[in-house]
Amino acid sequence: MKYKRVLLKLRGESLMGAKQFGIDNDVIAQYADEIKKLCDKKVEVAIVIGGGNIFRGVQAENGGMDRTQGDYMGMLATMINSMALQAALDKLGLYTRLQSAIEMKEIAEPFIKRRAVRHLEKGRVVIFGAGTGSPYFTTDSAAALRAIEIDADVILKGTRVDGIYTADPEKDKSATRFDNISFDEAYKRGLNVMDMTAFTLCKENDLPIIVFDMNKKGNLLKVVEGEKIGTLVSA
Repeated sequence: MKYKRVLLKLRGESLMGAKQFGIDNDVIAQYADEIKKLCDKKVEVAIVIGGGNIFRGVQAENGGMDRTQGDYMGMLATMINSMALQAALDKLGLYTRLQSAIEMKEIAEPFIKRRAVRHLEKGRVVIFGAGTGSPYFTTDSAAALRAIEIDADVILKGTRVDGIYTADPEKDKSATRFDNISFDEAYKRGLNVMDMTAFTLCKENDLPIIVFDMNKKGNLLKVVEGEKIGTLVSA
């Protein structure tokens, strides 16, 4: 196994499946099954999920709402997704812990680094909800921050495409995929890997990112085993 401790970053929108909003139970069950395959191999798994399938702070700002208020609403959306995934993982018999950057003691532990690491060492899946707990930061930034704090080997960014391309492959059929790319090259090309805060955190802390297709069954385990799937961003 190439990676022993990973942070999986999932987009909230990916949980919608074919729906227009909300959570598709079949998609979340599939994701839980993929995560279980890692746990069966004794890989330590932490997860950060976005909230875009329910609410995004940016959409609130575009509608005239205060950005800070909107971002906090978005953090609550990530908690709904986190709880849904936790329930799906529990159903498969996995031990899980949900930690929140905002105090919600009835449903989640507060984020404490040492406690999170101890959970991972005991084989529990740790889900980090509510982003960083501060407005103006995305869940990409939360994923980068938490991955660094728990000393993860890699960030696995699960998307609906199979890596990073020279252009949007859904719009430009001539776009070509990178197998490997450096942080500097990705920045120079203006490739949308993560937001700049998250990207800079990963670069400065020498934390690699692998962008891959999460919807293809078996991909997650193959990536962690070291197969060349998706695009590796590294120094």
